[in-house]
Amino acid sequence: MKQKNVCIIGAGIGGLTAAALLLKKGFSVEIFEKEPTVGGRAMSIQMSSQTLESYKQTLTKYNTVIVFAEPALEDIFRENMFDGFTLDLGFHMIGSGIVVKLRDILGESFEKVTILKSRLFEQKNDHFGYFATTADKIAMLPNIARLLLSREKTMRELDTVSMTETIKKYGKGKMKIILEVNARLISTINNLDVISTGEVFRTQKDMRLGGVNYPQQGLLKICQTIAEYIEKNGGRLHLNTPVKQIIIKKNKAQGVIADKEYTFDIVVSNILVQELFSIADEQLFPTDYVTTMKALEGTGSLCGYYSLKNMNPDLIGKSFIFIERNLGVEGNDAVGMIDFITAKPEAGLSPPSRYLVQSYIICTPKEARDKKALRTLKEALDKNLERIIPQYQSQLEWAIYPAIWHLDGVAKTLMNTKPDIQTPIENLYLIGDCVKAPGIGINCAINSARIIQEILNKST
Repeated sequence: MKQKNVCIIGAGIGGLTAAALLLKKGFSVEIFEKEPTVGGRAMSIQMSSQTLESYKQTLTKYNTVIVFAEPALEDIFRENMFDGFTLDLGFHMIGSGIVVKLRDILGESFEKVTILKSRLFEQKNDHFGYFATTADKIAMLPNIARLLLSREKTMRELDTVSMTETIKKYGKGKMKIILEVNARLISTINNLDVISTGEVFRTQKDMRLGGVNYPQQGLLKICQTIAEYIEKNGGRLHLNTPVKQIIIKKNKAQGVIADKEYTFDIVVSNILVQELFSIADEQLFPTDYVTTMKALEGTGSLCGYYSLKNMNPDLIGKSFIFIERNLGVEGNDAVGMIDFITAKPEAGLSPPSRYLVQSYIICTPKEARDKKALRTLKEALDKNLERIIPQYQSQLEWAIYPAIWHLDGVAKTLMNTKPDIQTPIENLYLIGDCVKAPGIGINCAINSARIIQEILNKST
């Protein structure tokens, strides 16, 4: 059988993972990326190499802006306060299930990536402890097991049930808080009325309940490792090569136009689905499909990065979650994380004698553009860091707060259904965190890559 040629548009983590998986199955794969580096939004930036303008330009490309800074961002750059720091584009944590999948995909190559792990903690008045203790888990086991061990048929039935309804039914004691927090973290949405119960528990199963993980040297390390694997195994990467058009004839994708015209058997897009029609003629798609795709909304967040001069050693390496009540945002309450894995010296993200703390709080894309809402969210981040580190301001060197209004490609809600990987055009597929696959963000992107491998493997 003739080897099929696959074009992947976009070298984000979904596109890279798909390329690695397809190469393992004998496909010929080429990736086209408009930027000079791989990773897409899964990016880690060495701040010593940045100027104020170059940093702002990079953020703008990915729907991000620094809305608050202490001291002013101009002063931070002028005083070289970012020197020695590596910052991700946004807040990212990886589920344990995804780490297992990446290790399975890359084999020995994954040994180049050191994964730092943490269970989830919460601040409890004057001390901290596990968010879910062993006693909590034992008390919740019957109901949690019933939901997590449900078959896919049951999950599909729960797809139309909101988390608000599920919490009313099962949410007693600590389980109520756990359901409230986990549902929001899994979906990156605060409004429980629009979060699908089926999707939450399907994703929870996939993540394997193993706490959170973060790669040494930043998120980009994973992308670079996958890219090396691709080139080592015969794949081709075209960096600085934007795709201008997907060639579609007789309802079939036949190639792309980039720096020149390329012919392919299969075209896989890893760009935001809302931008598909910037490179594909929308008149060749069903009208309803075009309308639906253009109307899809993403998710948002406000991040906080803090550089501290000193830190309690007991905090280093731990990840905390919090829920802030009655904030007046959509969903009223907001959930976030404050992470000290990045403060570990072995993380390699900060200069000696400095400790990098990363955090985020969930919001809608609209709230991520609203200065008043953002100020409320910033105060919530600072307040919860203060609870963990009283008077942290006395140790603060700098803090920046990036607002992101397109964090996950498509928000998974009861009304905002992610599109299928298969498009109405033959041999044209979509992957990434925008499509119908378990999880959000990186988890969704990698799962979509596994699904495209299964689809294409069956079709050959």
